[in-house]
Amino acid sequence: MNNLTCFVAVEFVDDPNVKGWTYWYLCEFDGAEEGDNAVAPLGRHDGLQKGVIRKVLYAKNGEAPYPVERIKKIKTLLKAEKNV
Repeated sequence: MNNLTCFVAVEFVDDPNVKGWTYWYLCEFDGAEEGDNAVAPLGRHDGLQKGVIRKVLYAKNGEAPYPVERIKKIKTLLKAEKNV
């Protein structure tokens, strides 16, 4: 998808303080899908936590779901295992 940036909404299901909320991140990894896990910085201190990708959006920077100058990046993408 030329000239489009991948953004993902992540829910941190293991953190009772933010469970049920999603947070938008820039994803520089190829192939991110809903249901994959991601390690991303969370909160003021940017502590790394594992969460679940709930939504994937490809958009131009001007159409990002969160201000691009303030958005954080996914640090690790962990692909979900597919049951065949």
